[in-house]
Order: sequence, then C-alpha cells, then structure tokens
Amino acid sequence: MQNLQNYAGDISVTESFEKLSADEASVLVDVRTQAEWTFVGVPDLRGIRKEPLFVEWQSFPPMPPVTNFVEKLSALLNEKDLDQRAAIHFLCRSGARSQAAAIAMTQAGYTHCFNVAGGFEGGLDQLGHRGSQSGWKAAGLPWIQS
Repeated sequence: MQNLQNYAGDISVTESFEKLSADEASVLVDVRTQAEWTFVGVPDLRGIRKEPLFVEWQSFPPMPPVTNFVEKLSALLNEKDLDQRAAIHFLCRSGARSQAAAIAMTQAGYTHCFNVAGGFEGGLDQLGHRGSQSGWKAAGLPWIQS
C-alpha cells in the first residue's frame, strides 16, 4: 500500500533523537534558513557523535523553495556514504517546511524520510512566543547557539 503522505511519516522530537542515537546510518537535516541557524540556534548532536546537515528549504527573506534542494542534499548524503535507504529526519521551525522537504526527497527516491513534528521551536504559546511548549528546545534536547 502506498503511503498517502508521500513520506515515512511524522515523529516526535524525542523519538527522532532516540532514533538518531540508535541508528548510525541515520541523519538529521535542518532545513531552516541561515538566519535561523545563526540567531535561533541548532541541534547539538555531538553527544551522539553526529552533526546535522544544513540545507535551506527556503532562503531568507521567505522565498519559494530552493530550486536545487534535492540535488544539494543528495550530494551531501552521498559524501557521507548514505544511500537512499538511510533514515533521514527533517527539522524546521515548527514542522511545515520539513514535511515538504521529506516529501520532496521521498519523491526523489529516498525511502525513509521522516518529518520531525514540532520542529526546533514548536508552535506559539499563549504569549505568542516559540520554544517553550513544544519542539526540540522545549523538550530539553541538546542545542547550541552562536
């Protein structure tokens, strides 16, 4: 039966971190913008002897998706000796761009593309702020900021 979502599915931030920790051939791909990586922070995977891959799905200011996203990411995965069966976890701010990226890579032939639901910062709280009620940061997962 074909996956109606066109990707392997959504997983929580904690499930993603657990799977990344357990599976040497898995990778986290952060599809946010350079500005977000610089000013908001990035996942810190050094404790599990990994590093995220950083490939923008959209440029800043918000533009249409980067036209060569699949080619850029495929080249980075190839450099890491990861084939189309590797588990790829896609992360953005709240889960929308990462879902689109997971779908695009699935359509390109990658078979285990997961959307990290909740993203890095999660949704807005009652005060209109991100990062406190859901997402990577709110879950207390390791991250760093430059």
